This record gives sequence, C-alpha cells and structure tokens, in this order.
Amino acid sequence: MSESEPIERLVGLLAKLPGLGRRSARRAVLRMLMHPEATMLPLAEALREAAEAVRPCAVCGNLDTRSPCAICRDPRRERGVICVVEGVADLWALERAQVHRGLYHVLGGTLSALGGVGPEDLAIRSLVARVAEGGGVEEVILALPATVDGATTAHYLTDRLRPSGVRITRLAQGVPIGGALDVLDDGTLAAAVKARRPA
Repeated sequence: MSESEPIERLVGLLAKLPGLGRRSARRAVLRMLMHPEATMLPLAEALREAAEAVRPCAVCGNLDTRSPCAICRDPRRERGVICVVEGVADLWALERAQVHRGLYHVLGGTLSALGGVGPEDLAIRSLVARVAEGGGVEEVILALPATVDGATTAHYLTDRLRPSGVRITRLAQGVPIGGALDVLDDGTLAAAVKARRPA
C-alpha cells in the first residue's frame, strides 16, 4: 500500500465534483493537508453531518434537514404559484436571485428519448397531484432549460396540467441583459424575436 494512496483517493473523489478537474482537486487537497486541523477535519465533520441530516423534501424535492422543507413551510410564500425546475441547483439559483416568492417543484431532470428518461423517471405524477388536489394553485411556472429536452418536458407538462385549468407560463427567453446580438447563437436570437413585446 503506497503512502500516497489516501492522497490519491482524496484527489480522485474531489475531481468528481462539478467544476473541479484533477489539477484543481490536487491543489485543494494540498491546501487542506497543510492545515488539516483548520480545514480538513471540520470539512470531514460537515460532510458527515450533511450526509446524515439532509434529505429531499417530500412535497417539492428541495434538499433540507426537515421535510417539508423551509420553503414549503414558510407561510409568507405565495401558495398559489408553483415554479417547476429541473433540479435543486435551479431552485437555489432562483432563491439566490430572489425573483420567485412562491413554491417549487423539482422534477429531477428532463425528458430525454436519447437518455432513456421517461415521465415515470421524473417527479411528474406528484406535480400533477399537487395541482389537482385543490390547494389553491393558480399558476405553474415552467422554469426549464432552453434545450430540446427542456422544451419537450415543458410541452409534456403543459398537456398533463391543462385539464386542471391552472394557468401555465414559461420563463421568457432571448437576449440576455448586456448581450450583443453578434455573439448570440441562432436559437437565442430566434427565441428573442418570437418573444418580442411592445416597446
């Protein structure tokens, strides 16, 4: 057993995280090993605590230490509006931007024929049940990615939710703030032209 095996194992595990390659993981490990009591041991304890305590919310799919999560329990949220997102990272991004004060529903992905992801693989049935159970849901916002799979999922959800009579909306798509037209892709430009509004 090599003396560097624990280091290589740690580098390998960190390199699996999004945004970290082996080089970045190696730098992070080296930094932690220089002061293990200040960085490594608290990190290990925090990872253990999170692994034991954090779980998906039974209502919306968000991650929290309690179920229902803090967002679902918050009486100040607009209970008549549900924002449907692909994953928890999207929910966190919307919360960070403070642009949505309603509730959420995490699908856990998008429909993908090539990826073998069908409706039964996502939290679609629970979304339809939430809307149908008469809890005063007035609007469902489809905040899904502007991809083929995102559009396919949005169309499928619209068909499934339309019989409930709830208003279904999608996020606007098009030219980002500060975006120059000559650097945008054709799909973004097309979406911007189709979603134009009065000046």
